[in-house]
Amino acid sequence: MNINNKFFVLALLFISVVINYMDRTNISVAAKFIADDLDLTSVQMGVIFSAFAWTYSAMQIPGGMIVDAVRVRILYPVILVAWSLATIVQGLVTSLAAMVGCRMAVGMFEAPSYPTNNKIVTHWFAERQRASAIAVYTSGQFIGLAFLMPILAVIQEWFGWRGLFIISGLIGIAWAAVWYFMYREPGEKDVGSELCADDNERQAAPSWTNIRFALTNRKLWGIYIGQFCLGSTLIFFLTWFPTYLAEYRGLDNLKTGFWASIPFTAAFFGVLCSGFTSDWLVKRGYSNEFARKTPVIVGLLLSGTVIAANYVESMAAVTFFLSLAFFGNGLASINWVFVSLVAPRHMVGLVGGCFNFIGGLSAVVIPVAIGFLVQDGDFRPALLLIGGLALVGMCSYLFLVGRVEEIRVPGQEVETLSV
Repeated sequence: MNINNKFFVLALLFISVVINYMDRTNISVAAKFIADDLDLTSVQMGVIFSAFAWTYSAMQIPGGMIVDAVRVRILYPVILVAWSLATIVQGLVTSLAAMVGCRMAVGMFEAPSYPTNNKIVTHWFAERQRASAIAVYTSGQFIGLAFLMPILAVIQEWFGWRGLFIISGLIGIAWAAVWYFMYREPGEKDVGSELCADDNERQAAPSWTNIRFALTNRKLWGIYIGQFCLGSTLIFFLTWFPTYLAEYRGLDNLKTGFWASIPFTAAFFGVLCSGFTSDWLVKRGYSNEFARKTPVIVGLLLSGTVIAANYVESMAAVTFFLSLAFFGNGLASINWVFVSLVAPRHMVGLVGGCFNFIGGLSAVVIPVAIGFLVQDGDFRPALLLIGGLALVGMCSYLFLVGRVEEIRVPGQEVETLSV
């Protein structure tokens, strides 16, 4: 395999993740202005934040099955165009119901994206390189937003919140064309060529037996619960964080964009540190239990420090604890490596879908829960909730995941939960 091809594919993935998260989080930048323009309450804004995850979560398992069956080169541009069109329409709506519908559409079409990313890395990179590869593309959600938060704030300042959505969507459509013409499957030499035999072997038809297995294995539930808890911290930063800075800490639009970028930068360094250190430990002969679990467990422990922001007043101190917590979230964000390491080879897409389905439920529950918790303008209970869940996730990796090794396929001896 040509090393240059591998890293070119990784660059394509990185940019795709940046665009993916831009279209998820532009709503948080625009939230205050949408609420003022459409006369929405904090609870109604919580529903809008949550709406993305209703369909994003519901489509994870079907989306994972699609990923196992459809060529990446075709699938990725299709979903990119679809969610980008839904993003553009958000800039045209005039009611709560229409905004909720658009967010549901974005969530539905983004659902297969991360199982697709994981499938690409599994096919292109050897096991000893996967944590680094996952760290690089995952870092796109952090470094992209660290740079994009101020830029999105400026775009909104110039073109309004409606223009923000329209410009974001047009960028996604342009990138879909780039992806189709630039990406190749492993072993594919030209546009008309067939998949290599090895890749064809990895395509899997939907199976209820496989679904039942993916939803009853104890080891898999360990990483699913961890993903839910990790996602709870992430979804706070992707939705309510700018509002927390603007309304609870009293910053204006441009200052919010600047201060919001700092924790995302910390998370970027966290995920890169985690990925490259994890692979380095594997190459040095350390076990997967130590090399893969340690960054995730330490990261979730650090994420719990978000609670400390409740007990300081200066923006420097608040930013320090929020950045430390998000750095921890970045450290733990290589947890996708567990999907490629423990899932049966023919079920990587399905297990990735289940993993992201449970994780996506955090984006259903957390925005609405925070909306209720902050009705009186006090964000302290919200930060207690986020920090507590991070510690639950740490316990899940400590006590449920066990040995980090590929699980036997259905029909062989497996450890399952009672159902």
